Amino acid sequence: MSVLVTGAGRGIGEATARLMAQRGFEVAVTDIDERAATHVAEEIGAVGLKLDVTSRESIRQAILAAEEALSPLEGWVSNAGVSSMIAFLDMPDDEWQRMLAVNETGVFYCGQEFARHLVAAGRPGAIVNVASMAAKQGNVPYLSHYIASKFAVVGLTQAMAYELGPHGIRVNSVCPGWVATAMQERELVWEGELRGMTPEQVRRTFIDNTPLGRVESGDDVARTIAFLLGPDAVFVTGEALNINGGAFMD
Repeated sequence: MSVLVTGAGRGIGEATARLMAQRGFEVAVTDIDERAATHVAEEIGAVGLKLDVTSRESIRQAILAAEEALSPLEGWVSNAGVSSMIAFLDMPDDEWQRMLAVNETGVFYCGQEFARHLVAAGRPGAIVNVASMAAKQGNVPYLSHYIASKFAVVGLTQAMAYELGPHGIRVNSVCPGWVATAMQERELVWEGELRGMTPEQVRRTFIDNTPLGRVESGDDVARTIAFLLGPDAVFVTGEALNINGGAFMD
């Protein structure tokens, strides 16, 4: 089986690409940062491609390039995302639009283009959209734009699953909690500045609010994505699976 992962130059996407390759999948590692995608791809024996999820043309070109290098794509992971922390009353229009363009519209564009490709080819497939714990809990400050974008991913996933099921296309989402990535390191600083705390104090609150007692890793998320793409999940669709160690937002 071949799979394309967006935002795979680092973080959850990189962990997912690496795990899928280890499990024998053919992998297209894509990222808006082509150098990062190529670096990961070279290390795992995959193909690295530039992909801008806000551009339909970029998505179409990535699909064609991936299938030239690999077997026909059967799986897709929409992982690319952005974040920032701004108080709701201070939220500028451009930052709101940037968040939705990547985190929400990007998932829509990718899902639609890939599903159209599968339907035209007459073959089934599986899509996993990466949402967030913030897709189910809005009771946290400074993330209204991010929360809105991730709530949308869960709703879109359910709608996609309902309409694409008759075509043999399964669609699920995953909802990670606090994942130890470069993105989280930036967020620790941002949240600390906004709350008058050090980054380490913020990290401690994450751990204290996680019953399993640690911040999760990209591999924790990747394993669930691999399950959803694989044969053990052939009758699973429309789900939004929590992968957060039981965490709750404070």
